[in-house]
Amino acid sequence: MDNHTLEIVGSINEPYLGKTLQELDAVTIDKNTIQIALPYPAKGNEQVLTQTIQEALMNKEPLNISYSYQIKPSQRIPKEQPALVNVKNIIAVSSAKGGVGKSTVTANLALALEAEGAKVGVLDADLYGPSQAKMFGIDNERPEINGDKIKPIEAHGIQIATIANHITREDTPLIWRGAQLDSALKTLLFSTEWPELDYLVIDMPPGTGDVQLTIAQQIPVSGAVVVSTPQEIALLDAKKGLKMFHQVEVPVLGVVENMNMFICPKCGHEEHIFGHDGAQLMSLQYMVNFLGSLPLDKRIQEETDNGNPTVAAEPESKIALSFREIARKVASALYIQDSQAPIVPQTEEQLKTAKQTIKWNI
Repeated sequence: MDNHTLEIVGSINEPYLGKTLQELDAVTIDKNTIQIALPYPAKGNEQVLTQTIQEALMNKEPLNISYSYQIKPSQRIPKEQPALVNVKNIIAVSSAKGGVGKSTVTANLALALEAEGAKVGVLDADLYGPSQAKMFGIDNERPEINGDKIKPIEAHGIQIATIANHITREDTPLIWRGAQLDSALKTLLFSTEWPELDYLVIDMPPGTGDVQLTIAQQIPVSGAVVVSTPQEIALLDAKKGLKMFHQVEVPVLGVVENMNMFICPKCGHEEHIFGHDGAQLMSLQYMVNFLGSLPLDKRIQEETDNGNPTVAAEPESKIALSFREIARKVASALYIQDSQAPIVPQTEEQLKTAKQTIKWNI
């Protein structure tokens, strides 16, 4: 292979990032192998990209193409928060309203990011109603504790930290005030001994109160995903959550519309029980990405109840592929917003200048 091949492959547009492979500095050629290194995980798009390259080169013989994913830590200007050791990017999944499937989306989004080629962890910050232990099938396990460090529990390739694994009975209520919640959350955040992670996905509690502000203001959240149903009452709360992230300067990566439609398992009839396209219209109103729609499907509930979420249980199903598409959009949106952000300042003077720049650009 020669420079002409490199030029042709480099001119191909990467569909999720909107740049050519050359602009992304993503292509090298080693002997007879085309090596493509993307800055976000996208295993699910390899076949499409390979076909595009094949057609561009007008090569009838199968090409030898290798893919790798080089996910970098967020370069956003940090607030005055300590970073989480070994964690490159933190994604908060929020709904501001209970019952819209936020925790289910969190579990499957984490699994989808892992399936796309990333190292992923989940932190269950819904302290009053933790559900990730049940969804990942680890509700009867206890974490290993070494001194003041807690080892996360691994399930389906995901590293998980949740207060549910520290409670003796699953029906034991947490009767805590704000200060106790804050202390427990900080313990989970900073005492968990995370391995190297490309993404830590945080399952946020519903609402816009103390726990949400603790997460948004005291750790470097890279971006947020807002989950809503199409129902108007759910959208009202989702808008509040979206505005909260804007106010605390956390970029919103996009909106997921859950329970968009119900498909009858017997006759195949489609019914928009909660309305439709409400979250998509909200994303247009607030000029944020619309990440995708998910159906109201009994299998999703049954599989999470059994500790085997859909992306792990039925990896080739239409629902799992929808989650993987959403995962690619989330990861690419994070890369795009991060590449447009100012570089992390190295000195006090650079920090002052950067803050002034951000203030004038709002």
